[in-house]
Amino acid sequence: MARVKAESTAADLDAPVDDQAPESVGPLSLASGRPSSAGYLDAPPGDGVPRQRLRQRLTHEPPPASPPGTLVVESTVRPKIVVIDYDKEVVVEKEIESFERCIEYLQDDRPSITWVDVRGIGHKETFERMGEIFKVHPLALEDMVNVPQRPKADAYANQHLIIARMAQVDDRGCLRTEQLAILFGEGYVLTIQEEAAWDVIETVRDRIRKGRGTIRERGADYLAYTVLDAVIDGFFPVLERVGERIEEIELDVAQARRPMSREIHDIKRELLTLRRAIWPQRDLINALLREESPLLSKETRLHLRDTYDHAVQVMDMVETFREITSGLMDLYLSGVSNKMNEIMKVLTIISTIFLPITAIAGVYGMNFHHESSPYNMPELDWRYGYPYVLVVMFASVVGLLWFYWRKGWIGNREKDSDGR
Repeated sequence: MARVKAESTAADLDAPVDDQAPESVGPLSLASGRPSSAGYLDAPPGDGVPRQRLRQRLTHEPPPASPPGTLVVESTVRPKIVVIDYDKEVVVEKEIESFERCIEYLQDDRPSITWVDVRGIGHKETFERMGEIFKVHPLALEDMVNVPQRPKADAYANQHLIIARMAQVDDRGCLRTEQLAILFGEGYVLTIQEEAAWDVIETVRDRIRKGRGTIRERGADYLAYTVLDAVIDGFFPVLERVGERIEEIELDVAQARRPMSREIHDIKRELLTLRRAIWPQRDLINALLREESPLLSKETRLHLRDTYDHAVQVMDMVETFREITSGLMDLYLSGVSNKMNEIMKVLTIISTIFLPITAIAGVYGMNFHHESSPYNMPELDWRYGYPYVLVVMFASVVGLLWFYWRKGWIGNREKDSDGR
């Protein structure tokens, strides 16, 4: 039974896909010609990873007054297209050169589910042809291609569009977020991910290949739910890394042993990025639960409730970590202030200890001739005058130290008096 009435008369627009992996320069990916949202979570100082943060990329929107559905695709690199066509018994996974090759899977009579997985956004003509084959509404196609878009869910005739955002931490501790568009209809799912180099939905592909669970027995709506659930669950490893980094900072922040304000600020920015990604996704899942659509079965809605709970849990973790990080910044600033006060306290004590010594030395440094009068510093003629002055100076130092100790300004008087 044909699921999509595809246009098969147009010429093949695409050439063979370039299989070379996109080159990465730090948080930049040259696959799409756009920098990804990235920051450094836990790269230790001196590891060779640049600590500068890339500014948030600009939104790729068409010029003002452009007609609806205008596509803005800067890269000319063709995307990688993988088709996974499966049913309960058979799985066919194949990389194709163009969307024209999807037609044979979309129009066959097998009761199978066809997943067209597009990795990377580039070559405008390719996506225009994709819109023709899948009969994608121009507004939906614009949201799928012009990244980034705010996560949302939109219903169209015989199709449902979900704009999600994935998050992942690479081996260098770099946080990456990218858009994932999920378009599903009767018997097919079309996904478009912003970057071709990485994603968090490989587990879904493995489940289909190995037949784990009931995914190969369900419809296209269940596959779309599974992909969305994998996106939400992908936030948990990221938050785990953030939590580990916060625990490491907590050990040093009170003592202010090293400059940490930049490190704490970086984590706050990463948490803000995660919050911006997960907050609207919680709302879109809630919208899917409330909306009555023939494309979503009752059982799939039941599973979406679990995904909604995961999104709420992620939100709670993000908010908790944000509060902890804000407290760490206050604690760090307080520790820096206390350390400065301790330094000033030591310097002040040293200065006051030398005050009587300086006064005594100043008195005997006055140029009075004791030969002129017996009242002009008679101590200068004493046999032990110099040792006497040294004893007085030493006694003044000891007396001041004892006084400071009695006042509790130095040492721990209670600990010393208990003998512990």
